Amino acid sequence: MIDANNTWVLWSIIVGIATISIFLENRYQWAAKISGAIIGLLMAATLSNLGVIPTDSPVYDQVWGVVVPLAIPMLLFQCDLKQIWKESGRLLAIFLISSVGTVLGAVLGYMALSKAIPVLNHIAGMMVGSYIGGGVNFVAVSSAFDIPKELISAATVADNLLMVFYFLILLMIPSIAFFKKHFKFAYSEGVKEEEEKAYNKDTVITVQDVAFVFAISVVIVTISFTLSEFISGLGDNSFIQLVSNKYLILTTLTVGCSTIFAKQFKKISGANEIGTFLIYLFFVVIGIPASIGAIIEKSPLLLVFCAIMVFVNMAVTFAGAKIFGFTVEEAILASNANIGGPTTAAAMAISKGWHRFVAPTMLVGTLGYIIGTYVGIFIGQILN
Repeated sequence: MIDANNTWVLWSIIVGIATISIFLENRYQWAAKISGAIIGLLMAATLSNLGVIPTDSPVYDQVWGVVVPLAIPMLLFQCDLKQIWKESGRLLAIFLISSVGTVLGAVLGYMALSKAIPVLNHIAGMMVGSYIGGGVNFVAVSSAFDIPKELISAATVADNLLMVFYFLILLMIPSIAFFKKHFKFAYSEGVKEEEEKAYNKDTVITVQDVAFVFAISVVIVTISFTLSEFISGLGDNSFIQLVSNKYLILTTLTVGCSTIFAKQFKKISGANEIGTFLIYLFFVVIGIPASIGAIIEKSPLLLVFCAIMVFVNMAVTFAGAKIFGFTVEEAILASNANIGGPTTAAAMAISKGWHRFVAPTMLVGTLGYIIGTYVGIFIGQILN
């Protein structure tokens, strides 16, 4: 019904859904349990599947290309690397266990469906790259193999649809009785309330604070993306491609600044609040491409393959958490960082109020960008 180039109407819908989601989460207990992020994601998916809004638009590209990069440094303003080293070390271990689950899921899915889906070995490698790293690895591995464009498109749609449901499951896990009984939790209600008070204390946010938040974030993004272009122009080998990743540079530069200038950054109010709102816009947009019709039309078997990968990843992650004593929160974020990447994992940590895990999640999720392409190409080559 709404044209893809109808910029202001689409922005109104995205911002409106995000605002309604935040309102519901803060007003009603049932919404808080689901989380505003998932409410927004499901509302957007419903509108796109009903044909009210398009599944692709330059507006959505603006969210990915502008809003998300700006949100990342804002949410890392309070990230003092010295304080989070212990926690990120733990999260790194469970992240790597979760990555093993991704690889195992790809192998099992390939064994089950290789005769039904063409070039599934290369598709498996492509999805391993994506489910350990992210979109950059998806593109890199798909470019390395000769995969038909229609299968790449179908895999993209299957991936987006599946992530909607998987994120919903992950967000519901902490309230499920089985996990409460058999797993450790980092957050009891008391601990969560204490931390929420620390993050949401009655702080006056001035115009100067808002100006500093945006100015610093824009400068960090500009330097990071410019540096990324410069490094990528030095060559086209694998090492250059990895170190020139703009999100890797963005996270590293922000964390470096917030660690070196920790005292100054902590004096700036409003970064967490503004960044959180921008992340809600991101959640709305990632729900939009989840087109059920496109999956049915193009390749439902690819959805099955992706589902095998995702749920084997989940099983291995939580088995590892149980065996090695990791908490439910760490397992959820590690699995999310694999399947969705550091931005979705950090966004989930924010939406659930797990503030101490936001920066470590971004750091270990970014590691996936480094190793995803290597592992994906390796899997695509050995499966035959």
